[in-house]
Amino acid sequence: MDNSYLLLKSIHIFGVILLMGNIIVTAWWKFNADKTKDPRVIKFAQRQVTLTDFVFTAPGAFLAVVAGDSMSYGFMSNTWDIEWLTWGRCLFIASGVIWITILIPTQIKQARMVRNFSDTKSIPEEYWKLSKRWNVFGVIAVILPLINIYWMVFKPV
Repeated sequence: MDNSYLLLKSIHIFGVILLMGNIIVTAWWKFNADKTKDPRVIKFAQRQVTLTDFVFTAPGAFLAVVAGDSMSYGFMSNTWDIEWLTWGRCLFIASGVIWITILIPTQIKQARMVRNFSDTKSIPEEYWKLSKRWNVFGVIAVILPLINIYWMVFKPV
C-alpha cells in the first residue's frame, strides 16, 4: 500500500480522535459542571468548552476533512457515487451545520453570560435555557459522527 495513503489515513484517524474525544469529554464536563449549579464551576467549565473547541475540535475536524478528502480524491474516482463515503460526508456536514448554526452561537452567548456571574448570585434562567438547547443539539451533533464512524469502518453498500 502506498505510504502517502497510510500517512493520510493516520492523519485522518488522528483528526477523528481529536474531534470525537473532545466533543464527548467536553459534553461530559459541561453537563456535570451545570449539575453543581455552582457559578464558579460553571464559569470555569464554560470557558473550557470554548477554549477546547478552538484547540481540539476545530483542528480535529480540519485534519479529518483534509486528510479524508485527500485520500478519497487522490486514491478513488467518482467519490460521490460511493454510498458509504457519501453517507459519511453527509453525516459530517449535518453535524457541522448543527455546530455552526446552533451550538457555537449558544456557547458564545453562555460564555458572555458567565463572565458576569458572581460567586454568590444565582444563575440566570436564560443560561439554563441555553444549556438545555446546547445539551439537546449537542447529543445530535455527537450521534451523527458516531454513526459516521460506522459508515467509514464497515463501508456497507
